[in-house]
Amino acid sequence: MDEQKSLSDQLEERLIELAATVIYFADGLPQTPAGRHIASQILRCGTAPAPNYAEARAAESRGDFIHKLGIVHKELNETAVWLRISAKVFREKREESLVILQETIELARIINASIRTAKARAAASAK
Repeated sequence: MDEQKSLSDQLEERLIELAATVIYFADGLPQTPAGRHIASQILRCGTAPAPNYAEARAAESRGDFIHKLGIVHKELNETAVWLRISAKVFREKREESLVILQETIELARIINASIRTAKARAAASAK
């Protein structure tokens, strides 16, 4: 089925899946002050990439597209940091954190490559 979807549809689906995974992960963190704080932070940044990517896909210009992809990249980077923190603080969640972290890093690399491609195309069309 994925073969019939465009690459951008597949990427958006992965970002949505990441958001859902982050939500379940955050719900499972301890109800301590630290747990609530980290859960809140991970929820905010971990669920932001999918809707921001949808916005990028509807960008009004190449510059707007690049800017919005940059926001997606920043949110993925922040999610990765919070997952690394949670892996250190909540040892019982370490494996789960690392699995989500790996997907977050891979998605950030894909987005970064998209940004580089869009910038190269913008530079080429400006010549």
